[in-house]
Amino acid sequence: MCGIVGYIGWQKAQDVVMNGLEKLEYRGYDSSGIATIFNGQLKLSKYKGRLSVLSKHLEEDPHQGHVGIGHTRWATHGQPSDVNSHPHINESNSVAVIHNGIIENYRELKKELIDEGYIFKSQTDTEVVVHMIDKYLKTSVDILSAVNMAVSRLRGAYALGIISKADPDKIIAVRKESPLIVGIGDGENFFASDIPAILEYTREIYYVDNDETAVISKDDIIFYDKDKNIIKKDKFTITWDMDAATKGGYPHFMLKEINEQPKAVADTILRRIDENNNLILDDIRIDDTQIQNINDIYIVACGTAYNAGLIGKYVIENIANIRVRVDIASEFRYNKQFINDKTLVILVSQSGETADTLAAQKLAKAKGCRILSITNVVGSSVARNSDDVFYTLAGPEIAVASTKAYTTMLAAFYMIGIELAKLKREISINEYHKIVELLKKLPQKVEETLKTEEKCIEIAEKIKNAKSAFYIGRGLDDSVGKEGALKLKEISYIYTESFAAGELKHGTIALIEENTPVIAVLTQDKLLEKTISNIQEVKARGAYTIIITDKDSNDIANYADDIVVVPKVYDLFSSILAVIPAQFIAYHTSIKKGNDVDKPRNLAKSVTVE
Repeated sequence: MCGIVGYIGWQKAQDVVMNGLEKLEYRGYDSSGIATIFNGQLKLSKYKGRLSVLSKHLEEDPHQGHVGIGHTRWATHGQPSDVNSHPHINESNSVAVIHNGIIENYRELKKELIDEGYIFKSQTDTEVVVHMIDKYLKTSVDILSAVNMAVSRLRGAYALGIISKADPDKIIAVRKESPLIVGIGDGENFFASDIPAILEYTREIYYVDNDETAVISKDDIIFYDKDKNIIKKDKFTITWDMDAATKGGYPHFMLKEINEQPKAVADTILRRIDENNNLILDDIRIDDTQIQNINDIYIVACGTAYNAGLIGKYVIENIANIRVRVDIASEFRYNKQFINDKTLVILVSQSGETADTLAAQKLAKAKGCRILSITNVVGSSVARNSDDVFYTLAGPEIAVASTKAYTTMLAAFYMIGIELAKLKREISINEYHKIVELLKKLPQKVEETLKTEEKCIEIAEKIKNAKSAFYIGRGLDDSVGKEGALKLKEISYIYTESFAAGELKHGTIALIEENTPVIAVLTQDKLLEKTISNIQEVKARGAYTIIITDKDSNDIANYADDIVVVPKVYDLFSSILAVIPAQFIAYHTSIKKGNDVDKPRNLAKSVTVE
């Protein structure tokens, strides 16, 4: 969602902050702004639109000074506008605040402040924060005390960055349920909502935990817990570099990340297999005794991670013989849960900071569940609060439309499912080793699947003007279709839905018109004949049919207008290959329509609001 950056040190704050905001553009935003302090004066610049709009204004009227905060906003309260942009300041222009998250009780706080004479300029929830700080500054001896009192009144999710003319040598950063890191420099320090914003300047960081406050000066960082006690925190060293977060010669991050999937899958799988074909899942500590105590599994996730969870359900149920339910994280707390200390909850989140997933985690822990998280970010909130962790090794994913994060999540579920099956003795040791041997071959199969791009470009040309499109499939293929439909709709803006192929006759087939694109995923041997029958149904009604399959194309040529063939693998692993043509089709359709493929409209990379 919103991107936040702060800097204090010896460099020009404007340059560091703007550079950091550029690195956070992938998160999605509609406006941007910066505030700095110089010679006892607080200066503010903020504008609707891309960061280039702000940059142009700063060329004409630059900021001086060595302390500053910056923000890219993704609108939640109030439409995109200059006034609603961050930072927000108090009436006396002495305090500036940036905020990522949502203040849930802002209406009652706003009414209280208006009754006390405060005037609001924006429609945002964030403006109440700066006025609350201003209110408590009138009775506080310092800015930190005022911030503490203001924050104690807030409900919701927030990562805050605050600067004040009264104490220009400090930045205060506060975190609750929204991601926040603090970077460690030499005579300079940083804070941000994500690592790429500061990676050019430092690899040493602290992860700020819930209800913690950081007071940052150029030479020191002091952390406080929720009881205002000074605490010591462990440093983390970032192992990847900025080259991994740049396009590397590709026209777009999404295309780069599609092509990085062989390496990402190899990194995720191969380092966890020993010379005897045993899986070594270092941060998963469930043993054969503990697994006998697990009655069922809940997989909880959002968006692409939820789609990966659907694959995970199928794999675990079919190989480990454990009952699995998949829940959308935003619905989990409001559904009837049948969870207790005999439930394993698997949380899936690329960033490890997804607000709805974190809320589900909190509830599951309160119910006594064992928590296993699958995430791409070491030290993220969801990982730190889990009993077991599976770190995917996708590297930084910048494009909003997830690709390599999804395929590495699938690899994680394959490995978890295989290991659970062994622990439960649902498969023999010989069968276990045979499946692991097949798993080792997946990265090479992913590499081979990249060769389908040219065919996908042809298909993109044919569907670029479609008003609607559909994915169909059965079993695992149905779940792949859901991810394919999500990719196509989010970056091409073609209305796309996915349906279980057998459900077509129960209503969906009424939507099929002449030349409506229908993409069928066809990899499951036991469902081959049934799915072909469903493809025939839509073709008979004039659909333009595309089949993504690992079967001999000659056998199905009569049922498709276009066929994309992927390599043949073990049935349970087929999804990781079948989704790659769907990614290519979405990418090239978006490009042919002239869309901003890496930053699709209205979307953000990391969803930190509920």
